Amino acid sequence: MSGHVVASPEGFQLPDSQLRVIRWMIYLAFFALAIGILNGLGQALNYSRVDILQYFPGMRNYYQGLTVHGVVNAIVFTFAFANGFLSLTTSRALARPLRSSLLWASFGCMVVGFLLAAYAMGSGQASVLYTFYPPLQAHWTFYLGLALLVVSTWVIAAALGLGLRAWRKEHPGERIPLMAFISVATYAMWVLASLGIVVEVVGLLLPWSLGLIEHSDPLLSRTLFWYSGHPVVYFWLLPAYVSWYLMVPRHAGGNLFSDSLTRVVFLMFLALSIPTGFHHQYTDPGIGTGMKALHAVLTFGVFFPSLLTAFSVVYALEIGGRRRGGTGLISWFFKLDWRNPALVAQVLAMLTFTLGGITGLINASYNLNQIVHNTAWMPGHFHMTVGSAVTLSFMGIAYWLIPYLTRKELVGGGMALISSWLYTAGVLIMARGLISGGLDGMPRRTLVMEAPYEKPSWELAGMLTGLGGTLMFIGGVLFFTVLAATVLSGKKAKEPQDLPFTKTIQGPAETGWELRLDRFRYWIIATVILIVVAYGPFLVEYLPGNFTSPPYRFY
Repeated sequence: MSGHVVASPEGFQLPDSQLRVIRWMIYLAFFALAIGILNGLGQALNYSRVDILQYFPGMRNYYQGLTVHGVVNAIVFTFAFANGFLSLTTSRALARPLRSSLLWASFGCMVVGFLLAAYAMGSGQASVLYTFYPPLQAHWTFYLGLALLVVSTWVIAAALGLGLRAWRKEHPGERIPLMAFISVATYAMWVLASLGIVVEVVGLLLPWSLGLIEHSDPLLSRTLFWYSGHPVVYFWLLPAYVSWYLMVPRHAGGNLFSDSLTRVVFLMFLALSIPTGFHHQYTDPGIGTGMKALHAVLTFGVFFPSLLTAFSVVYALEIGGRRRGGTGLISWFFKLDWRNPALVAQVLAMLTFTLGGITGLINASYNLNQIVHNTAWMPGHFHMTVGSAVTLSFMGIAYWLIPYLTRKELVGGGMALISSWLYTAGVLIMARGLISGGLDGMPRRTLVMEAPYEKPSWELAGMLTGLGGTLMFIGGVLFFTVLAATVLSGKKAKEPQDLPFTKTIQGPAETGWELRLDRFRYWIIATVILIVVAYGPFLVEYLPGNFTSPPYRFY
Protein backbone atom coordinates (compact mmCIF):
# COMPACT_ATOMS: atom_id res chain seq x y z
CA MET A 1 0.00 0.00 0.00
CA SER A 2 1.20 3.48 -0.80
CA GLY A 3 0.33 6.96 0.34
CA HIS A 4 0.43 8.73 3.66
CA VAL A 5 -0.28 6.65 6.77
CA VAL A 6 -0.96 7.46 10.39
CA ALA A 7 1.38 5.65 12.75
CA SER A 8 0.50 4.73 16.31
CA PRO A 9 3.05 4.42 19.14
CA GLU A 10 2.71 0.64 18.84
CA GLY A 11 3.75 0.80 15.21
CA PHE A 12 0.39 0.05 13.57
CA GLN A 13 -0.20 2.06 10.42
CA LEU A 14 -3.71 2.79 9.25
CA PRO A 15 -3.75 2.87 5.41
CA ASP A 16 -4.56 6.21 3.86
CA SER A 17 -7.27 4.60 1.70
CA GLN A 18 -9.06 3.39 4.83
CA LEU A 19 -8.70 6.75 6.54
CA ARG A 20 -10.23 8.42 3.51
CA VAL A 21 -13.40 6.31 3.34
CA ILE A 22 -13.93 6.53 7.11
CA ARG A 23 -13.52 10.29 6.89
CA TRP A 24 -16.21 10.50 4.21
CA MET A 25 -18.55 8.35 6.28
CA ILE A 26 -18.16 10.76 9.18
CA TYR A 27 -18.67 13.76 6.89
CA LEU A 28 -21.86 12.19 5.53
CA ALA A 29 -23.08 11.60 9.07
CA PHE A 30 -22.67 15.21 10.11
CA PHE A 31 -24.09 16.51 6.83
CA ALA A 32 -27.25 14.56 7.64
CA LEU A 33 -27.22 15.90 11.20
CA ALA A 34 -27.03 19.47 9.90
CA ILE A 35 -30.19 18.91 7.84
CA GLY A 36 -31.88 17.28 10.82
CA ILE A 37 -31.01 20.08 13.24
CA LEU A 38 -32.34 22.71 10.83
CA ASN A 39 -35.64 20.85 10.50
CA GLY A 40 -35.65 20.23 14.23
CA LEU A 41 -35.76 23.96 14.87
CA GLY A 42 -38.97 24.13 12.86
CA GLN A 43 -40.46 21.23 14.80
CA ALA A 44 -39.64 22.80 18.18
CA LEU A 45 -40.93 26.25 17.24
CA ASN A 46 -44.21 24.66 16.12
CA TYR A 47 -44.99 24.08 19.80
CA SER A 48 -44.41 27.82 20.38
CA ARG A 49 -46.88 28.66 17.59
CA VAL A 50 -44.07 29.98 15.37
CA ASP A 51 -44.13 28.63 11.82
CA ILE A 52 -40.77 28.85 10.07
CA LEU A 53 -41.25 25.73 7.92
CA GLN A 54 -43.04 27.86 5.35
CA TYR A 55 -39.68 29.46 4.58
CA PHE A 56 -37.90 26.15 3.96
CA PRO A 57 -37.41 25.46 0.21
CA GLY A 58 -39.71 22.69 -0.96
CA MET A 59 -41.31 22.14 2.45
CA ARG A 60 -45.01 21.55 1.93
CA ASN A 61 -46.20 20.95 5.48
CA TYR A 62 -45.24 20.14 9.05
CA TYR A 63 -45.42 16.38 8.53
CA GLN A 64 -42.99 16.45 5.64
CA GLY A 65 -40.53 18.33 7.86
CA LEU A 66 -41.08 15.87 10.69
CA THR A 67 -40.32 12.97 8.36
CA VAL A 68 -37.09 14.61 7.16
CA HIS A 69 -36.05 15.41 10.73
CA GLY A 70 -36.61 11.86 11.94
CA VAL A 71 -35.09 9.98 9.00
CA VAL A 72 -31.88 11.99 8.59
CA ASN A 73 -31.21 12.17 12.34
CA ALA A 74 -32.29 8.72 13.47
CA ILE A 75 -31.18 6.71 10.45
CA VAL A 76 -28.70 8.45 8.13
CA PHE A 77 -26.68 10.30 10.79
CA THR A 78 -26.46 7.41 13.25
CA PHE A 79 -25.82 4.68 10.66
CA ALA A 80 -23.11 6.63 8.86
CA PHE A 81 -21.34 7.56 12.10
CA ALA A 82 -21.47 4.01 13.49
CA ASN A 83 -20.18 2.60 10.20
CA GLY A 84 -17.20 4.93 10.17
CA PHE A 85 -16.37 5.08 13.86
CA LEU A 86 -16.62 1.37 14.66
CA SER A 87 -14.70 0.46 11.51
CA LEU A 88 -11.93 2.66 12.87
CA THR A 89 -12.04 1.24 16.41
CA THR A 90 -12.05 -2.35 15.17
CA SER A 91 -9.21 -1.83 12.74
CA ARG A 92 -7.12 -0.03 15.34
CA ALA A 93 -7.79 -2.62 18.04
CA LEU A 94 -6.86 -5.51 15.76
CA ALA A 95 -3.88 -3.55 14.37
CA ARG A 96 -4.85 -4.55 10.86
CA PRO A 97 -6.74 -2.77 8.06
CA LEU A 98 -10.22 -3.87 7.07
CA ARG A 99 -11.10 -4.58 3.47
CA SER A 100 -11.24 -1.19 1.77
CA SER A 101 -13.52 -2.57 -0.95
CA LEU A 102 -16.17 -3.38 1.65
CA LEU A 103 -15.83 0.01 3.31
CA TRP A 104 -16.29 1.81 0.01
CA ALA A 105 -19.21 -0.47 -0.88
CA SER A 106 -20.87 0.45 2.40
CA PHE A 107 -20.31 4.14 1.76
CA GLY A 108 -21.79 3.77 -1.73
CA CYS A 109 -24.90 2.09 -0.31
CA MET A 110 -25.26 4.92 2.20
CA VAL A 111 -25.00 7.64 -0.43
CA VAL A 112 -27.41 6.00 -2.89
CA GLY A 113 -29.84 5.11 -0.11
CA PHE A 114 -29.73 8.66 1.26
CA LEU A 115 -30.36 10.16 -2.18
CA LEU A 116 -33.30 7.85 -2.90
CA ALA A 117 -34.95 8.55 0.45
CA ALA A 118 -34.19 12.27 0.07
CA TYR A 119 -35.91 12.33 -3.33
CA ALA A 120 -39.08 10.80 -1.89
CA MET A 121 -39.09 13.12 1.12
CA GLY A 122 -38.08 16.26 -0.79
CA SER A 123 -40.69 15.74 -3.49
CA GLY A 124 -43.43 15.36 -0.90
CA GLN A 125 -44.01 11.68 -1.56
CA ALA A 126 -42.99 10.34 1.86
CA SER A 127 -44.84 12.11 4.68
CA VAL A 128 -44.89 8.84 6.61
CA LEU A 129 -42.69 9.96 9.53
CA TYR A 130 -39.65 8.11 10.86
CA THR A 131 -41.71 5.08 11.85
CA PHE A 132 -43.42 4.81 8.40
CA TYR A 133 -46.39 2.71 9.51
CA PRO A 134 -48.94 1.46 6.99
CA PRO A 135 -51.50 2.37 5.85
CA LEU A 136 -49.49 5.60 5.29
CA GLN A 137 -47.67 4.96 2.05
CA ALA A 138 -44.49 6.49 0.61
CA HIS A 139 -42.98 6.40 -2.85
CA TRP A 140 -41.02 3.22 -3.57
CA THR A 141 -37.73 5.15 -3.63
CA PHE A 142 -38.17 5.92 0.08
CA TYR A 143 -38.36 2.24 1.03
CA LEU A 144 -35.54 1.24 -1.31
CA GLY A 145 -33.37 4.00 0.12
CA LEU A 146 -33.96 2.80 3.67
CA ALA A 147 -33.18 -0.78 2.63
CA LEU A 148 -29.83 0.32 1.18
CA LEU A 149 -28.98 2.20 4.36
CA VAL A 150 -29.50 -1.01 6.33
CA VAL A 151 -27.46 -2.93 3.74
CA SER A 152 -24.60 -0.49 4.36
CA THR A 153 -24.50 -1.62 7.99
CA TRP A 154 -24.49 -5.29 6.95
CA VAL A 155 -21.50 -4.65 4.70
CA ILE A 156 -19.64 -3.07 7.61
CA ALA A 157 -20.60 -6.06 9.78
CA ALA A 158 -19.06 -8.32 7.13
CA ALA A 159 -15.90 -6.21 7.07
CA LEU A 160 -15.59 -6.38 10.86
CA GLY A 161 -16.29 -10.11 10.93
CA LEU A 162 -13.75 -10.90 8.23
CA GLY A 163 -11.17 -8.71 9.93
CA LEU A 164 -11.74 -10.51 13.24
CA ARG A 165 -11.53 -13.93 11.59
CA ALA A 166 -8.21 -13.05 9.94
CA TRP A 167 -6.88 -11.73 13.25
CA ARG A 168 -7.85 -14.94 15.04
CA LYS A 169 -5.94 -17.02 12.48
CA GLU A 170 -2.85 -14.92 13.17
CA HIS A 171 -3.34 -14.93 16.97
CA PRO A 172 -4.62 -18.40 17.93
CA GLY A 173 -5.62 -18.72 21.55
CA GLU A 174 -5.39 -14.96 22.27
CA ARG A 175 -8.21 -12.89 23.72
CA ILE A 176 -9.98 -10.54 21.30
CA PRO A 177 -8.83 -6.97 22.04
CA LEU A 178 -11.54 -5.28 24.09
CA MET A 179 -12.18 -2.40 21.70
CA ALA A 180 -12.64 -4.81 18.80
CA PHE A 181 -14.82 -7.11 20.91
CA ILE A 182 -17.37 -4.45 21.87
CA SER A 183 -17.39 -3.00 18.35
CA VAL A 184 -18.11 -6.39 16.78
CA ALA A 185 -20.70 -7.17 19.48
CA THR A 186 -22.54 -3.98 18.52
CA TYR A 187 -22.83 -5.07 14.90
CA ALA A 188 -23.71 -8.66 15.83
CA MET A 189 -26.68 -7.29 17.78
CA TRP A 190 -27.73 -5.00 14.95
CA VAL A 191 -27.54 -7.62 12.20
CA LEU A 192 -29.98 -9.79 14.15
CA ALA A 193 -32.13 -6.80 15.09
CA SER A 194 -32.35 -5.38 11.57
CA LEU A 195 -33.93 -8.54 10.15
CA GLY A 196 -37.39 -7.34 11.18
CA ILE A 197 -37.25 -4.03 9.37
CA VAL A 198 -35.69 -5.65 6.30
CA VAL A 199 -38.53 -8.18 6.09
CA GLU A 200 -41.04 -5.36 6.54
CA VAL A 201 -39.49 -3.04 3.95
CA VAL A 202 -38.39 -5.54 1.31
CA GLY A 203 -41.12 -8.13 1.78
CA LEU A 204 -44.14 -5.91 2.48
CA LEU A 205 -43.73 -2.17 1.98
CA LEU A 206 -41.64 -2.05 -1.19
CA PRO A 207 -43.92 -4.44 -3.15
CA TRP A 208 -46.94 -2.56 -1.74
CA SER A 209 -45.61 0.81 -2.89
CA LEU A 210 -44.94 -0.63 -6.36
CA GLY A 211 -48.53 -1.92 -6.62
CA LEU A 212 -47.52 -5.59 -6.46
CA ILE A 213 -49.48 -5.95 -3.22
CA GLU A 214 -52.84 -4.18 -3.10
CA HIS A 215 -53.33 -3.88 0.66
CA SER A 216 -51.20 -3.78 3.81
CA ASP A 217 -51.34 -5.35 7.25
CA PRO A 218 -50.68 -2.53 9.77
CA LEU A 219 -50.31 -4.80 12.81
CA LEU A 220 -47.83 -7.16 11.16
CA SER A 221 -45.87 -4.23 9.74
CA ARG A 222 -45.78 -2.46 13.11
CA THR A 223 -44.60 -5.63 14.81
CA LEU A 224 -41.78 -6.12 12.31
CA PHE A 225 -40.85 -2.46 12.61
CA TRP A 226 -40.64 -2.52 16.41
CA TYR A 227 -38.73 -5.81 16.32
CA SER A 228 -35.98 -3.55 14.94
CA GLY A 229 -37.27 -0.22 16.20
CA HIS A 230 -36.32 -0.62 19.84
CA PRO A 231 -32.94 -2.35 19.42
CA VAL A 232 -31.96 0.32 16.90
CA VAL A 233 -31.83 2.63 19.93
CA TYR A 234 -28.92 0.53 21.17
CA PHE A 235 -27.30 0.55 17.73
CA TRP A 236 -27.31 4.32 18.10
CA LEU A 237 -26.18 4.21 21.72
CA LEU A 238 -23.50 1.50 21.74
CA PRO A 239 -20.99 3.45 19.60
CA ALA A 240 -21.26 6.15 22.28
CA TYR A 241 -20.74 3.44 24.91
CA VAL A 242 -17.56 2.34 23.09
CA SER A 243 -16.28 5.86 23.62
CA TRP A 244 -17.58 6.12 27.19
CA TYR A 245 -15.88 2.88 28.20
CA LEU A 246 -12.57 3.14 26.37
CA MET A 247 -11.94 6.78 25.44
CA VAL A 248 -13.63 9.01 28.00
CA PRO A 249 -11.47 7.52 30.80
CA ARG A 250 -8.39 8.50 28.79
CA HIS A 251 -9.72 12.06 28.35
CA ALA A 252 -10.35 12.21 32.09
CA GLY A 253 -7.00 10.72 33.07
CA GLY A 254 -8.62 7.60 34.58
CA ASN A 255 -8.73 3.89 33.82
CA LEU A 256 -11.48 1.41 33.05
CA PHE A 257 -12.32 -0.91 35.94
CA SER A 258 -12.73 -4.33 34.34
CA ASP A 259 -12.19 -5.91 30.95
CA SER A 260 -14.53 -8.84 31.71
CA LEU A 261 -17.33 -6.68 33.06
CA THR A 262 -17.27 -4.59 29.87
CA ARG A 263 -17.57 -7.68 27.71
CA VAL A 264 -20.46 -8.96 29.82
CA VAL A 265 -22.28 -5.64 29.43
CA PHE A 266 -22.11 -5.72 25.63
CA LEU A 267 -23.16 -9.38 25.52
CA MET A 268 -26.17 -8.46 27.67
CA PHE A 269 -27.08 -5.78 25.13
CA LEU A 270 -26.71 -8.39 22.38
CA ALA A 271 -29.08 -10.82 24.10
CA LEU A 272 -31.63 -8.46 25.66
CA SER A 273 -31.99 -5.58 23.19
CA ILE A 274 -34.11 -7.33 20.58
CA PRO A 275 -37.03 -9.09 22.39
CA THR A 276 -38.48 -5.83 23.69
CA GLY A 277 -40.55 -4.50 20.80
CA PHE A 278 -44.05 -5.15 22.14
CA HIS A 279 -43.58 -2.51 24.84
CA HIS A 280 -44.06 -0.05 21.96
CA GLN A 281 -47.35 -1.77 21.14
CA TYR A 282 -49.12 -1.86 24.51
CA THR A 283 -52.18 -0.20 22.96
CA ASP A 284 -52.23 -2.39 19.83
CA PRO A 285 -55.06 -4.94 19.61
CA GLY A 286 -54.21 -8.38 18.36
CA ILE A 287 -51.23 -8.95 20.66
CA GLY A 288 -51.86 -11.00 23.78
CA THR A 289 -51.38 -9.50 27.24
CA GLY A 290 -48.96 -12.28 28.13
CA MET A 291 -46.64 -11.38 25.26
CA LYS A 292 -46.74 -7.72 26.20
CA ALA A 293 -45.94 -8.62 29.81
CA LEU A 294 -42.97 -10.73 28.71
CA HIS A 295 -41.55 -7.87 26.67
CA ALA A 296 -42.10 -5.49 29.57
CA VAL A 297 -39.97 -7.71 31.82
CA LEU A 298 -37.25 -8.01 29.17
CA THR A 299 -37.30 -4.23 28.66
CA PHE A 300 -36.62 -3.71 32.34
CA GLY A 301 -33.89 -6.35 32.03
CA VAL A 302 -32.03 -4.41 29.35
CA PHE A 303 -31.81 -1.51 31.79
CA PHE A 304 -29.41 -3.58 33.92
CA PRO A 305 -26.36 -3.32 31.59
CA SER A 306 -26.95 0.44 31.56
CA LEU A 307 -26.63 0.43 35.35
CA LEU A 308 -23.35 -1.49 35.04
CA THR A 309 -22.23 1.08 32.50
CA ALA A 310 -22.99 3.90 34.92
CA PHE A 311 -20.88 2.19 37.58
CA SER A 312 -17.93 1.49 35.27
CA VAL A 313 -17.81 4.88 33.58
CA VAL A 314 -18.34 6.96 36.72
CA TYR A 315 -15.65 4.94 38.50
CA ALA A 316 -13.24 5.68 35.65
CA LEU A 317 -14.12 9.38 35.85
CA GLU A 318 -13.60 9.36 39.61
CA ILE A 319 -10.12 7.93 39.19
CA GLY A 320 -9.30 10.76 36.80
CA GLY A 321 -10.80 13.42 39.06
CA ARG A 322 -8.89 12.20 42.10
CA ARG A 323 -5.64 12.09 40.14
CA ARG A 324 -6.23 15.77 39.43
CA GLY A 325 -6.52 16.53 43.16
CA GLY A 326 -10.19 15.88 43.83
CA THR A 327 -11.22 14.68 47.28
CA GLY A 328 -14.40 13.89 49.16
CA LEU A 329 -17.55 12.23 47.93
CA ILE A 330 -18.24 14.36 44.85
CA SER A 331 -15.64 17.13 44.66
CA TRP A 332 -13.52 14.96 42.37
CA PHE A 333 -16.18 15.55 39.70
CA PHE A 334 -15.39 19.26 39.58
CA LYS A 335 -11.67 18.51 39.19
CA LEU A 336 -12.18 16.89 35.80
CA ASP A 337 -10.68 18.67 32.82
CA TRP A 338 -13.58 20.97 31.98
CA ARG A 339 -11.51 22.62 29.25
CA ASN A 340 -11.40 19.48 27.12
CA PRO A 341 -14.34 19.73 24.68
CA ALA A 342 -14.27 16.00 23.88
CA LEU A 343 -14.66 15.15 27.57
CA VAL A 344 -17.14 17.89 28.45
CA ALA A 345 -19.56 17.03 25.64
CA GLN A 346 -19.68 13.36 26.60
CA VAL A 347 -19.96 13.95 30.36
CA LEU A 348 -22.88 16.29 29.74
CA ALA A 349 -24.40 13.65 27.46
CA MET A 350 -24.11 11.09 30.27
CA LEU A 351 -25.81 13.38 32.78
CA THR A 352 -28.69 14.05 30.40
CA PHE A 353 -28.97 10.37 29.57
CA THR A 354 -29.58 9.63 33.24
CA LEU A 355 -32.90 11.46 32.98
CA GLY A 356 -33.60 9.89 29.60
CA GLY A 357 -33.12 6.40 31.04
CA ILE A 358 -35.50 7.11 33.92
CA THR A 359 -38.22 8.34 31.57
CA GLY A 360 -37.58 5.22 29.46
CA LEU A 361 -38.49 3.02 32.41
CA ILE A 362 -41.78 4.88 32.66
CA ASN A 363 -42.44 4.21 28.98
CA ALA A 364 -41.77 0.52 29.56
CA SER A 365 -44.27 0.28 32.43
CA TYR A 366 -47.58 -1.10 31.15
CA ASN A 367 -49.78 1.12 33.33
CA LEU A 368 -47.77 4.34 33.12
CA ASN A 369 -47.39 3.94 29.38
CA GLN A 370 -51.14 4.38 29.02
CA ILE A 371 -50.72 7.95 30.30
CA VAL A 372 -47.76 9.06 28.18
CA HIS A 373 -48.36 7.03 25.00
CA ASN A 374 -48.51 9.20 21.86
CA THR A 375 -48.08 12.42 23.84
CA ALA A 376 -45.30 14.99 23.74
CA TRP A 377 -43.70 13.06 26.61
CA MET A 378 -42.25 10.64 24.05
CA PRO A 379 -40.13 13.13 22.05
CA GLY A 380 -39.10 14.63 25.40
CA HIS A 381 -37.71 11.24 26.39
CA PHE A 382 -36.30 10.65 22.91
CA HIS A 383 -34.31 13.88 22.87
CA MET A 384 -32.67 13.05 26.19
CA THR A 385 -31.53 9.71 24.73
CA VAL A 386 -30.75 9.79 21.02
CA GLY A 387 -30.96 13.60 20.91
CA SER A 388 -28.41 14.00 23.70
CA ALA A 389 -26.68 10.80 24.87
CA VAL A 390 -26.04 9.84 21.25
CA THR A 391 -25.82 13.12 19.36
CA LEU A 392 -23.85 15.07 21.97
CA SER A 393 -21.50 12.11 22.49
CA PHE A 394 -20.88 11.90 18.74
CA MET A 395 -20.16 15.64 18.78
CA GLY A 396 -17.66 15.11 21.59
CA ILE A 397 -16.03 12.24 19.70
CA ALA A 398 -15.78 14.49 16.64
CA TYR A 399 -13.62 16.96 18.58
CA TRP A 400 -10.77 14.43 18.52
CA LEU A 401 -11.90 12.23 15.61
CA ILE A 402 -11.92 14.95 12.94
CA PRO A 403 -8.40 16.14 13.92
CA TYR A 404 -7.29 12.49 13.91
CA LEU A 405 -8.72 11.80 10.45
CA THR A 406 -7.48 15.06 8.92
CA ARG A 407 -4.21 15.34 10.90
CA LYS A 408 -5.14 18.87 11.82
CA GLU A 409 -5.43 20.64 15.15
CA LEU A 410 -8.88 21.48 16.49
CA VAL A 411 -9.93 25.06 15.82
CA GLY A 412 -12.10 26.92 18.34
CA GLY A 413 -11.90 24.80 21.47
CA GLY A 414 -13.64 27.52 23.48
CA MET A 415 -16.49 27.66 20.99
CA ALA A 416 -16.75 23.87 21.19
CA LEU A 417 -17.22 24.11 24.97
CA ILE A 418 -19.91 26.77 24.61
CA SER A 419 -21.64 24.62 21.99
CA SER A 420 -21.88 21.65 24.37
CA TRP A 421 -23.24 23.69 27.27
CA LEU A 422 -25.80 25.48 25.08
CA TYR A 423 -26.91 22.23 23.47
CA THR A 424 -27.30 20.53 26.85
CA ALA A 425 -29.26 23.43 28.31
CA GLY A 426 -31.48 23.36 25.23
CA VAL A 427 -32.15 19.62 25.55
CA LEU A 428 -33.13 19.95 29.21
CA ILE A 429 -35.40 22.95 28.65
CA MET A 430 -37.07 21.41 25.61
CA ALA A 431 -37.52 18.06 27.35
CA ARG A 432 -39.05 19.86 30.34
CA GLY A 433 -41.58 21.49 28.04
CA LEU A 434 -42.41 18.32 26.10
CA ILE A 435 -42.69 16.11 29.17
CA SER A 436 -44.87 18.51 31.15
CA GLY A 437 -47.03 19.10 28.08
CA GLY A 438 -47.29 15.36 27.49
CA LEU A 439 -48.52 14.78 31.03
CA ASP A 440 -51.20 17.39 30.26
CA GLY A 441 -52.23 15.60 27.06
CA MET A 442 -50.25 17.64 24.51
CA PRO A 443 -49.91 15.33 21.48
CA ARG A 444 -46.78 14.29 19.65
CA ARG A 445 -46.44 14.36 15.86
CA THR A 446 -49.14 16.99 15.56
CA LEU A 447 -49.20 20.54 14.19
CA VAL A 448 -50.17 21.97 17.55
CA MET A 449 -50.94 25.47 16.27
CA GLU A 450 -53.78 24.02 14.17
CA ALA A 451 -55.07 21.48 16.71
CA PRO A 452 -58.78 22.16 17.39
CA TYR A 453 -58.50 20.66 20.88
CA GLU A 454 -55.59 22.83 22.06
CA LYS A 455 -55.52 23.60 25.79
CA PRO A 456 -54.46 26.97 27.23
CA SER A 457 -52.24 25.10 29.69
CA TRP A 458 -50.06 23.93 26.79
CA GLU A 459 -48.77 27.46 26.20
CA LEU A 460 -45.94 27.34 28.76
CA ALA A 461 -44.93 23.84 27.69
CA GLY A 462 -44.83 24.99 24.08
CA MET A 463 -42.76 28.07 24.90
CA LEU A 464 -40.21 25.95 26.78
CA THR A 465 -40.06 23.51 23.87
CA GLY A 466 -39.43 26.31 21.40
CA LEU A 467 -36.81 27.96 23.62
CA GLY A 468 -35.00 24.68 24.22
CA GLY A 469 -35.05 23.78 20.54
CA THR A 470 -33.62 27.19 19.66
CA LEU A 471 -30.73 26.75 22.12
CA MET A 472 -30.05 23.29 20.69
CA PHE A 473 -29.98 24.80 17.21
CA ILE A 474 -27.52 27.52 18.26
CA GLY A 475 -25.33 24.91 19.94
CA GLY A 476 -25.44 22.87 16.74
CA VAL A 477 -24.45 25.87 14.61
CA LEU A 478 -21.42 26.47 16.85
CA PHE A 479 -20.48 22.80 16.60
CA PHE A 480 -20.57 22.88 12.80
CA THR A 481 -18.59 26.11 12.81
CA VAL A 482 -15.82 24.42 14.80
CA LEU A 483 -15.94 21.37 12.52
CA ALA A 484 -15.79 23.40 9.31
CA ALA A 485 -12.99 25.63 10.62
CA THR A 486 -10.93 22.58 11.61
CA VAL A 487 -11.36 20.86 8.25
CA LEU A 488 -10.82 23.98 6.13
CA SER A 489 -8.25 26.00 8.07
CA GLY A 490 -6.87 23.88 10.91
CA LYS A 491 -3.11 23.77 11.36
CA LYS A 492 -1.33 20.58 10.48
CA ALA A 493 -0.66 18.44 13.55
CA LYS A 494 2.98 18.39 14.58
CA GLU A 495 3.04 14.63 15.10
CA PRO A 496 0.78 11.65 14.37
CA GLN A 497 -1.96 10.92 16.89
CA ASP A 498 -3.43 7.65 18.11
CA LEU A 499 -6.94 6.83 19.23
CA PRO A 500 -7.33 7.97 22.85
CA PHE A 501 -8.20 4.56 24.29
CA THR A 502 -7.49 3.58 27.87
CA LYS A 503 -6.24 0.46 29.61
CA THR A 504 -8.17 -1.53 32.20
CA ILE A 505 -7.26 -2.04 35.85
CA GLN A 506 -8.35 -5.67 35.60
CA GLY A 507 -7.11 -6.83 32.20
CA PRO A 508 -8.42 -9.71 30.11
CA ALA A 509 -8.31 -13.06 31.89
CA GLU A 510 -6.18 -15.77 30.31
CA THR A 511 -7.91 -18.69 32.06
CA GLY A 512 -11.31 -19.52 33.47
CA TRP A 513 -14.88 -18.80 32.46
CA GLU A 514 -14.06 -15.41 30.95
CA LEU A 515 -12.55 -17.14 27.92
CA ARG A 516 -16.04 -18.20 26.88
CA LEU A 517 -17.06 -14.56 26.50
CA ASP A 518 -15.12 -14.38 23.23
CA ARG A 519 -17.13 -17.19 21.61
CA PHE A 520 -19.65 -15.06 19.78
CA ARG A 521 -21.50 -17.96 18.14
CA TYR A 522 -22.75 -19.27 21.49
CA TRP A 523 -24.11 -15.89 22.52
CA ILE A 524 -25.72 -15.40 19.12
CA ILE A 525 -27.43 -18.81 19.44
CA ALA A 526 -28.69 -17.87 22.90
CA THR A 527 -30.00 -14.57 21.52
CA VAL A 528 -31.85 -16.32 18.68
CA ILE A 529 -33.50 -18.69 21.16
CA LEU A 530 -34.68 -15.75 23.28
CA ILE A 531 -36.06 -14.02 20.16
CA VAL A 532 -38.01 -17.15 19.21
CA VAL A 533 -39.49 -17.31 22.70
CA ALA A 534 -40.43 -13.61 22.62
CA TYR A 535 -41.93 -13.47 19.11
CA GLY A 536 -42.65 -17.05 18.04
CA PRO A 537 -46.04 -17.52 19.76
CA PHE A 538 -47.47 -14.32 18.31
CA LEU A 539 -46.25 -15.05 14.77
CA VAL A 540 -47.50 -18.65 14.85
CA GLU A 541 -50.94 -17.48 15.94
CA TYR A 542 -51.19 -14.41 13.70
CA LEU A 543 -49.65 -15.40 10.37
CA PRO A 544 -50.39 -15.31 7.45
CA GLY A 545 -51.71 -11.90 8.49
CA ASN A 546 -54.63 -9.68 7.59
CA PHE A 547 -53.88 -7.70 4.41
CA THR A 548 -56.99 -5.53 4.16
CA SER A 549 -55.87 -1.88 4.61
CA PRO A 550 -55.74 0.29 1.47
CA PRO A 551 -52.91 2.84 1.14
CA TYR A 552 -53.35 6.39 2.39
CA ARG A 553 -51.39 9.54 1.54
CA PHE A 554 -51.71 13.07 2.87
CA TYR A 555 -51.53 14.57 -0.62
